[in-house]
Amino acid sequence: MASFKINGGKKLHGEITPQGAKNEALQILSAVLLTPEKVIINNIPNIVDVNKLIEILGDLGVKIQQLGKGSYSFQADEIDLDHLASEDFKVKGGRLRGSIMIVGPLLARFGKAAIPRPGGDKIGRRRLDTHFIGFEKLGAKFNYDDKKGFFQIYAEQLKGTFMLLEEASVTGTANIVMAACLAKGETKIYNAACEPYLQQLCKMINRMGGKISGIGSNLLVIEGVESLGGCEHRVLPDMIEIGSWIGLAAMTQSDLTIKDVAYDELGVIPGTFKKLGIKLERVGDDIYVPSQEHYEIESFIDGSIMNISDAPWPGFTPDLLSIVLVVATQARGSVLIHQKMFESRLFFTDKLIDMGAQIILCDPHRATVIGLDRKSMLKPTVMTSPDIRAGVSLLIAALSADGESTIHNIEQIDRGYEDIENRLKAIGADITRLN
Repeated sequence: MASFKINGGKKLHGEITPQGAKNEALQILSAVLLTPEKVIINNIPNIVDVNKLIEILGDLGVKIQQLGKGSYSFQADEIDLDHLASEDFKVKGGRLRGSIMIVGPLLARFGKAAIPRPGGDKIGRRRLDTHFIGFEKLGAKFNYDDKKGFFQIYAEQLKGTFMLLEEASVTGTANIVMAACLAKGETKIYNAACEPYLQQLCKMINRMGGKISGIGSNLLVIEGVESLGGCEHRVLPDMIEIGSWIGLAAMTQSDLTIKDVAYDELGVIPGTFKKLGIKLERVGDDIYVPSQEHYEIESFIDGSIMNISDAPWPGFTPDLLSIVLVVATQARGSVLIHQKMFESRLFFTDKLIDMGAQIILCDPHRATVIGLDRKSMLKPTVMTSPDIRAGVSLLIAALSADGESTIHNIEQIDRGYEDIENRLKAIGADITRLN
């Protein structure tokens, strides 16, 4: 188990560039299975979860060539479907929740797929029902072996249909879109996810020869085609990283420029941080966050306490609520954080309370943060990262706390953040990796 040793309480300064988006990359990489032709993908983040999926693709027979930093070519013209039944695939697929994304394209192109019950963050119950109900509506059948923890799914011919998703699942929508783009006839998906990464997938499939309309809305119409060809695609910058760096600047009173953020794709993210009193400005396609000694949480018009909650896009992404919560601990004022989607994601607050934060965990979904306005700074401590987003939130807390902190289980952070310690060192952070 690796750890970070952090000497916090230092102001940072300079520029930091966000990596390619993890959540988009997992969808886009899976889509290379839709065609036997070459697909080139740029700005792929060099992180554990993405590298695991690339390894799984290679094991399936995809020809992979690295063209440069973050750039790869993929050609899935000789896929070994027998590998899906192997113990090696069961182990590797079971360690990566994103492995579920290969089911849709394999089912669309080959009529069958298999997947072990995927792993991932321990942040509460994360159902796969949306994926499999969607596949069933397209005409597929599946079996689940409870003893082996293995799903098998097959279809002689997928057929277009109308479906209403019970939840606007991003990965569920993406998986169904990839299955439907080669189905016979027209598929309409209502209550579809519409976040930028899903839009990126749809645009990529259209460049491959697909016919998807309604992109960016919650009603996607997919006209199935006989086959898809190759294309070149660039992954967007990671909006979760961008939000993390905004929060880092505020907590450490730092002067930071976040480069090349694709600002127009960030939705309500900048505005949500402004509700916490954080000053930030758009400079071209960069975000500049000036050093602030104090920032004050807004209240509602009637004077009641601010409530920040997650929602399907274009609402605020749940992946940034952990960052918002830690930033609020040093603001002036109070805020209610409402995590609607995952019932265990706020449990990391006990570590912040140990550091001196004033937080009331109301229930598994809600926490009230009483901002300390820096009158009582967070204290350094020893803690363990429970998942990717909480891990980075604790890292931000440690960087703001004057003294030496240690964070264990940083493999969780590595799953979502590329070379994080060296990028932080480049802007003045005192952070060391201990193996």
